[in-house]
Amino acid sequence: MERLATTPRADWRAHVERELGFAFHTIAGEPYWDETACYRFETAEIDTLEAVTGELEKMALELVDRVVRAGDDAYQRLRIAPEAWRAIERSWKAGEKNLYGRFDLCYDGKTPPRLLEYNADTPTALFEAAVVQWDWLETSWKGRDQFNSIHEKLIDAWRQFGLGHDRVYFAGVRDHAEDNGTLDYMRDTAVQAGLQTERIAIEDIGWDGVGFADLEERPINVMFKLYPWEWLVGEPFGEHLLQGVAKIIEPAWKMVLSNKAMLALLWEMAPGHPNLLEAALEPNRIDGRVVRKPIYSREGANIQVLNAGQVIAKTSGAYGAEGFVYQAHAAMPAFDAQYPVIGSWVVASQPAGIGIREDSTAITRDTSRFVPHFFV
Repeated sequence: MERLATTPRADWRAHVERELGFAFHTIAGEPYWDETACYRFETAEIDTLEAVTGELEKMALELVDRVVRAGDDAYQRLRIAPEAWRAIERSWKAGEKNLYGRFDLCYDGKTPPRLLEYNADTPTALFEAAVVQWDWLETSWKGRDQFNSIHEKLIDAWRQFGLGHDRVYFAGVRDHAEDNGTLDYMRDTAVQAGLQTERIAIEDIGWDGVGFADLEERPINVMFKLYPWEWLVGEPFGEHLLQGVAKIIEPAWKMVLSNKAMLALLWEMAPGHPNLLEAALEPNRIDGRVVRKPIYSREGANIQVLNAGQVIAKTSGAYGAEGFVYQAHAAMPAFDAQYPVIGSWVVASQPAGIGIREDSTAITRDTSRFVPHFFV
């Protein structure tokens, strides 16, 4: 694994906008998509990442089963709202299919990859991983290969849901560029799978007393939502959602995995596993440097790095009301003074490819850049 300096394509902005519809390549005047560098892997390193991703997904599904069988005490430890407990159980026991997720890994090409967290419910950076970096490879590094079968696997996964002629609604917050890009891409993969689709803002979903409806009063029976389950549960119509009046993707059982408290339960299930970092729900349980993470948070917000109880690094934000998880500090690898985090994707619980975000600090934030990769 190495970081290579590269020369950006002369017309890359116009190209990705025109050919790919990639509108959020620049954020607040700074590059988000970055072609000034790329990461080169050996085939054996990609094989390692694929195998570890499959192992982590297998463990995650085992954890869901254990939590559902353990019942209320386990849900409480995960800080899941009580009104969601029965919906999680129904969803899991009914075998509701999941679509996708992203494991964030610490990896330097030498030591085993270790799990930083699992974005199991509403992961983004998907379009960049599936489409934009593949386009970069085809136009800049023809003949090389990339760990990336995300697009094909998504199309196949949609076909396996058995949705028939039901229209699939793609819902998210209005006027959010990155979320809209992800929703448009997900909708495109569903269309390529032969499904009927519709876009709708979360704010425009109605309740007619029997079921959910769009602005034209058409029923919403199937919905892919880029909106966290923990937020949905707190919405006025959340109680109806939990009763199963519509098929929701991701399924309700993903609530077990979409909060960082699961890191502690995962460690309890497999203590000492080489691909996990020690984690606990109580402070002062882990020796050495510790990273304190809000159980519910996003984009690196409200992170603290602690040494002997003293804060030595932190990020700001508005999360933390539900509590924190404490995870052993992982010394992030640095390449040219940049710290990469590997986002390893699963589609229908199968390893599907990677995307890399890097930053000049060891905490990945919403401003961290996406850098492409290839392997030989």
